[in-house]
Amino acid sequence: MLIIGLPGKTLTDADRRQLAAPQVSGVILFSRNFASRDQVVDLIDDIRVERPEPFLVCVDQEGGPVQRFRDGFTRLPALARIGELYGRDAAAAIRAAEEHAWLMASEMRAIGIDLSFAPVVDLARGNRAVGERAFHADPQITSELSQAYLRGMRLAGMAATIKHFPGHGTVAEDTHFDAAVDPRPLDELLATDLVPFADAIASGAEAVMMAHVTYPAVDARAAGYSRAWIEDVLRGELGFRGSVIGDDIGMAAAEQVGSIAARIEAHLLAGCDLLLACSPAIVDESIAASAHAPPCDAGRVAALQGAVAQTWDALVSNPQRDAFIARLAELDGAARTTT
Repeated sequence: MLIIGLPGKTLTDADRRQLAAPQVSGVILFSRNFASRDQVVDLIDDIRVERPEPFLVCVDQEGGPVQRFRDGFTRLPALARIGELYGRDAAAAIRAAEEHAWLMASEMRAIGIDLSFAPVVDLARGNRAVGERAFHADPQITSELSQAYLRGMRLAGMAATIKHFPGHGTVAEDTHFDAAVDPRPLDELLATDLVPFADAIASGAEAVMMAHVTYPAVDARAAGYSRAWIEDVLRGELGFRGSVIGDDIGMAAAEQVGSIAARIEAHLLAGCDLLLACSPAIVDESIAASAHAPPCDAGRVAALQGAVAQTWDALVSNPQRDAFIARLAELDGAARTTT
């Protein structure tokens, strides 16, 4: 059930031992794992040799400020630029969301990445961690653009992970560094932050990533540790049947329940299927702490794996890709490629 971070650009013997643990269901790659496209393809291939399918290779390739692979890939604009376009031309913004998603997912699938944790469907209401990673402050506009993004990802053969449930955009704190508390009642959340989540779930989103935010009007524990949020609201009221992913257990806001072992246990008891352990410094401890737990259901892992993808050569020869890059470049000049 663990998705672990690796320390470097090639696998070490220690990495191979970690990958062999049956409770490790995937890896998440970061900029520290990337030097070039050829190098990261070699790394992904080596991971596949160590862990045959079903196994997930993941990344955060959102565009804008959060894009782990840059040189040799399209540099994508932040989702906020698409939201800004919506105010000028709604139809063009919807098209841009689909094209942004297709570009991102197609490039990741062409190198063997299964899952980019996207899109962010939080509202753009001032959170320091979310910022321009979110489409818009308006729930309905965010919902419309998010659903377009899901369509683009699916066309490229990638499952969608909507994040950070039930909404991280309105609180100010960055949960990487601080605890965050949103005091609003459930009715208000359902009418605002939860709207794009509910609509994306109805549109078939395959995975949901939880927020390390506490909503005391619903539960004293942060959402990723809360059966009230996962079982009652997400699976019960919203009818979600896909995979629930706990955000990084190494984040400051995750410390609410104590040790690494306590965090893993609390996530699993709340109903999470997969957990992120992004820092290599906590991976050994996370593996030891989860040794008693059954691996994530193989069917759930397989449902998140990427579909058959274009080769990189076929992708860069595709004139549709060139057209999408050109249109997205008009948003803020960010969409460009060094291929």
